[in-house]
Amino acid sequence: MNEYLRIPFGSWVSDVVDLVTTNLGGFFDVVRLVFSFFYEWVAYFLSAPPFWAVVIVIAALAFVAKGWKFAVGTAVGLLFIGTVNQWENAMSSLALVLVASTLAIALSIPLGVLAAKSDVASAVIRPVLDFMQTTPAFVYLIPALLLFRVGVVPGIVATIVFAMAPGVRLTELGIRGVDQEVVEAGQAFGSSPWRILRQIQLPLAKPSIMAGVNQVIMLSLSMVVIAGMVGAGGLGGDIVASLNRIDVGLGAEAGVSVVILAIVLDRMTAALGSDRHSRRVARAQNRRSVPPAPAPDRAEAEQPLPPADRREPATASA
Repeated sequence: MNEYLRIPFGSWVSDVVDLVTTNLGGFFDVVRLVFSFFYEWVAYFLSAPPFWAVVIVIAALAFVAKGWKFAVGTAVGLLFIGTVNQWENAMSSLALVLVASTLAIALSIPLGVLAAKSDVASAVIRPVLDFMQTTPAFVYLIPALLLFRVGVVPGIVATIVFAMAPGVRLTELGIRGVDQEVVEAGQAFGSSPWRILRQIQLPLAKPSIMAGVNQVIMLSLSMVVIAGMVGAGGLGGDIVASLNRIDVGLGAEAGVSVVILAIVLDRMTAALGSDRHSRRVARAQNRRSVPPAPAPDRAEAEQPLPPADRREPATASA
């Protein structure tokens, strides 16, 4: 193509990144320290206790969320991760997922509420979300590396940008799907917009919001391997190392460990997204069913009841 018709878009982006790096370097250093602080503490609480203690705690959470079958499956999966010598890497990856997904959820739910309340905000946010979802995840790593340097923080930042879009969309969808008659009833009783949002719209939109939370966590876990390419370590680091060395065994161990973490997080968040009645019904179905009481005999059921003892009231003497 003719050089005179070429648009120097790449040069413009490079100039903007250089400008931001030069003038806002201190701000990004502070962000890097904050993200590193949260990640290190979460990783410490997951890795410092004994292996069996963490398995018991996560299995107990699985039991509360979905019953004993899920708890047993969770314990077996975590024990498998420990037996293939991937426990430390799995806890590092889990810490990255928890920090990144928590920050993504904290950003996506308010943006979803704003998009549901304002059509103008929705019209502005939707193209940005489309751009975030369709841009390859590797593209996020380039400015993240320039701004935050090699380590776990670029992986967290890229994961937040990549994973928060479903949370915004499903939050907006859930709030817009609330029955307007219920909202109008709250307005008729004099409730403020904040109270209507907090006590009517958010509870009724909870299934859709929790589905968005589930998707945010799953997309965060899918970024583990990509984050391993920028020095985040964990299971993603082992998968990248297995690619470099063509080590099928190491790649299988790390890959299956990622799958186990994904299944546990997916089932747990899906169970927490259901209401309490559904969870009680699911737990009741897992238990041994109690046989129903025998029906009464038909002859006994049709037998008339004995007449009541009737006494004539005593008449008062004149």
